Amino acid sequence: MNLLQGQGVSKGIEHGPIYFYRRSQTHIQPTKAADPQLQRERLDQAMEQTAGQLEQMAELAREQAGDGAAELFETHAMFLEDEDYTGAMEELLGEGYCAEYAVDQVGEQFSAMLAAMDDPYMQARSADIKDVTRRILNNLMGVVEGGIASDVPVILCADDLAPSETIQLDKSKILAIATQKGSGSSHTAILARTMGIPAVCGLGASFNESYHGKQAYIVGETGQVIFDPDQETLQSLKVRQEQQAQRRELMRSMVGQEDVTLDGRKIKLYCNIGSPEDVDAVLANDGQGIGLFRSEFLYLATEDYPTEEEQFQAYKRVAVAMKDKRVIVRTLDIGADKQVDYFQLNKEENPAMGLRAIRICLNRPEVFRTQLRALYRASAYGKIAIMFPMIASVWEVKECRRACQRVMDELTAEGVPFNPDTEIGIMIETPAAVLMAPELAKLVDFFSVGTNDLTQYTLACDRQCNDLGKFYDPHHPAVLRALKMTADAAHAAGIWIGICGELGADLELLPTFLAIGMDELSVTPTAVLPLRAAIRKSIAKNCTLELLMS
Repeated sequence: MNLLQGQGVSKGIEHGPIYFYRRSQTHIQPTKAADPQLQRERLDQAMEQTAGQLEQMAELAREQAGDGAAELFETHAMFLEDEDYTGAMEELLGEGYCAEYAVDQVGEQFSAMLAAMDDPYMQARSADIKDVTRRILNNLMGVVEGGIASDVPVILCADDLAPSETIQLDKSKILAIATQKGSGSSHTAILARTMGIPAVCGLGASFNESYHGKQAYIVGETGQVIFDPDQETLQSLKVRQEQQAQRRELMRSMVGQEDVTLDGRKIKLYCNIGSPEDVDAVLANDGQGIGLFRSEFLYLATEDYPTEEEQFQAYKRVAVAMKDKRVIVRTLDIGADKQVDYFQLNKEENPAMGLRAIRICLNRPEVFRTQLRALYRASAYGKIAIMFPMIASVWEVKECRRACQRVMDELTAEGVPFNPDTEIGIMIETPAAVLMAPELAKLVDFFSVGTNDLTQYTLACDRQCNDLGKFYDPHHPAVLRALKMTADAAHAAGIWIGICGELGADLELLPTFLAIGMDELSVTPTAVLPLRAAIRKSIAKNCTLELLMS
């Protein structure tokens, strides 16, 4: 038996083949080819394959979001017929270089040339060239979009997964996730919990591609990856899998039940999602609303700024699917560990405290305006609420509200329907927001605490750094006291407060949340029913604030 120990970040046990995520090479060597004719044939085949993929994606985009969304892929397909672009590749092939080098070099040259132009439209095409070039290279090198070239579901493994990669994964092929790096608050862990699959992070460099193809068990509770288990271990794993299935069946009995304690205290159980596709999981797990729609994944999934129409269709789709239930959309939250190339953000020494989230939106009002217009338009189709992240100051909220008013005035003048009473809220993620909560509460309709970042900033611990271990402690009394201070300020101002960070699903802290007076918990969809079961067994008046004093 071979056992690797990491950090369990999503519960459950699964068995299947190890599959290491494959990325495109970042740098192609100027390799000479022995058979130039073979290189031409390979390039022709990759071009044809790319054209077919772009045609399929254009049709899919047209079905889901209309003609405007399909235009991006149709524009990309046009590059494949550009004689200057393809001719430059032919020249390099004629000089004896391999097809990969020819494509890579031409892509770099054309992208740089377009980026240097004065015309903003042509500058924007630089990102299009990069995307088309990457797709051709992937097809040349056998790299599959979505990273999983397997006919059967697998245990997906990698050093770590960036948000821009997780959004493209074919989730139907993932049994579990295991990574060398990462932590319980990493985006890989959040993805796994959203999907309701086991995940282990922090396995270290010894967990590498030498394990590719081997059968393994992933144990999310203990953080173990087990190869070739002995008979005793195998029997224990099978018993635990049976217990897991029984617990899931028991949780199904919670569907349709009210979220209320034994002494009548009601609390809302909402869900966190990253894309419209996640709504199915919300409904399947009986979530009563969406407390956090991470809208940045719309930006991470594209090679250029998503248009107002593309965003509107995504928000509308979620609002309609959720009917009259609240859908809280967090405005763009990129920067720090969520980087988007076409934003061309400067490299920062400390990006977690740099230009990110609402700071980008206020610095780039046209980007902000586009998203707000899409959100207000979608508000005519459901109970949309808008939430601003990374707030630290009163002036930021006032500026956000002014931006909202300008958009509402525009839509009114244009005769476009929207809900003028759309709720406005902010995330409490910084110690500054906690300390300013009494003043901030007068400007908004609700608070939602992002406990991942609040813990990071309160304890001065990078939440992406697995080495910090026990130093990153979401149960720290300072974090819990910050929750209590914020809840008191919210209720004094007559507004409601919730938690949308990962801590909301912590069953151990549920009594503390009830004692603090939290009105809402927004969690991964698979955490809803276990939380409901725990709430229905609780007596709110008996819950204490003991942990805040320890």
